[in-house]
Amino acid sequence: MHNRVVVWGTGNAGRRALKGVIEHPELELVGVHAHSPDKVGRDAAELAGLTTPTGVLATSDVDALLDLRPDCVAYMAMGEFRPKEMTAEVCRILEAGIDVVSVSNASLVYPPSADRRIIDKLRAAAEQGGATMLTTGIDPGWSGDVLPLVLTALCERVDSITVSEVMDYGTYPDAELTGWAMGFGRRPEEDIPLLTPGAATGVWSPTVQLVADALGVELDGFEEELEYRLAPETFEVAMGTMAEGTIAAVRFAVKGMRGGRPVVTAVHCNRMRADIAPEWPVLTNGKQDGYLIEVVGSPSVTCQIELADEHGDNNGAGIIGTAMRAINAIPAVVAAPPGLVTPLDLPTICARGLVA
Repeated sequence: MHNRVVVWGTGNAGRRALKGVIEHPELELVGVHAHSPDKVGRDAAELAGLTTPTGVLATSDVDALLDLRPDCVAYMAMGEFRPKEMTAEVCRILEAGIDVVSVSNASLVYPPSADRRIIDKLRAAAEQGGATMLTTGIDPGWSGDVLPLVLTALCERVDSITVSEVMDYGTYPDAELTGWAMGFGRRPEEDIPLLTPGAATGVWSPTVQLVADALGVELDGFEEELEYRLAPETFEVAMGTMAEGTIAAVRFAVKGMRGGRPVVTAVHCNRMRADIAPEWPVLTNGKQDGYLIEVVGSPSVTCQIELADEHGDNNGAGIIGTAMRAINAIPAVVAAPPGLVTPLDLPTICARGLVA
């Protein structure tokens, strides 16, 4: 039995989600929500970069999409800087009794630690509609929750866990969210969200808390580190122009503390060019792009994840992975009891039906 799916949002992740649903043998695309007038009325295949029309046309008519009674909505619209609008839209979907998988507002990946003002509304909507919601992605998401926990199954003692994203963002075209929020191409004296004390903790601490709770660790609190490097000269990247003297690399860490030491830590080390901040961490063999999960204990376990799309690009692969983490979770979410769930509540999510 196919799960009937509406994809909500057609940006970077939304396009890959569309493609993922269209090509998935266990899913049926029945609707597409688009905010932009120039996308309304276009076939989903065109928006996804495919050639064979689906007959499913994008619309901005929310009532029409809800009337389709899909099993699940893949909510891919940006949520971090429009939390009220995102919450209202998702609540309306849940209240209609439709399940949701989402990559919007990554701070919601672990509801017990997320913003109570948002979570209480989503939980009430899910209860009213008898619906289920999962927020997921790669980071925050899979690299910082499921993967480190799987590695700890080998251990008789765990001293600490560190999950690091080490990534050259030079090919990442997301100037609107990632570039603006993290300050890339902007001057440090500007109003940059990531440079606001506590901002990184607000987004990444829920993942840290999820791992701590799963391991039965009571954290004393969180500590945050943040530093940046400026462009030595003007150069061009996919996001646009990195002018000399603007931010071209960012490193931050959100540390879950216990007894005066970090137990679970989320790290980002992101550059716009490989030669900037050479003193910052890289992966093994000097590689710049991927995720490093380090479990220190007995035994210690290190896992390095490298992503590449069909063109060999890590950032393109990250967008695919972010979308498909949610799309591949749809059958499990539809089968789950109502409520706000995390990967800890679901069976193993895998690429079922997608082996070539």
